[in-house]
Amino acid sequence: MKRIAQFMKVSPDNFLQAMKDDFPQYTDADIMDMYESLELPKRATKGSAGYDFFAPFAFSLPPGTTIKIPTGIRAKMEEDWVLKLYPRSGLGFKFRLQMNNTVGIIDSDYFYSDNEGHIFVKLTNDSNEGKTVDVTAGTGIVQGIFLEYGITVDDAAEGVRNGGFGSTTK
Repeated sequence: MKRIAQFMKVSPDNFLQAMKDDFPQYTDADIMDMYESLELPKRATKGSAGYDFFAPFAFSLPPGTTIKIPTGIRAKMEEDWVLKLYPRSGLGFKFRLQMNNTVGIIDSDYFYSDNEGHIFVKLTNDSNEGKTVDVTAGTGIVQGIFLEYGITVDDAAEGVRNGGFGSTTK
């Protein structure tokens, strides 16, 4: 098995600012407690392909609502690899919990962005059965799988990333 990546936390200041932007109900002390409790993604079993990412705080998501979660996590990986994020199977199957971009693509150069490569997850409860998703802090919400990729023989990309969510097309 190739060992090509490492998960790390973003800086405390980065996590604090990301949380304050979207969750003003939490105090700085609350957010720092969350930061200290952040668990790095991990596989549940030896045969698991996916690394579980954990909710930094509890939340409730009624049908038709969306939440953007700063995970507090970044991933340093070799250049010819990508991290793909998917909803955890159980949440998708039981509640039809979906990622807004279907599959999250974390490129290897995202780690070096001004935002420290902070991985965010935007989830929507797409339940057509009226089910509310209740998640406790520390629950696995998405899973990430590292995949190697290739490029075309005539590829000449020289651009440098600085950010996520469409930063390479600005």
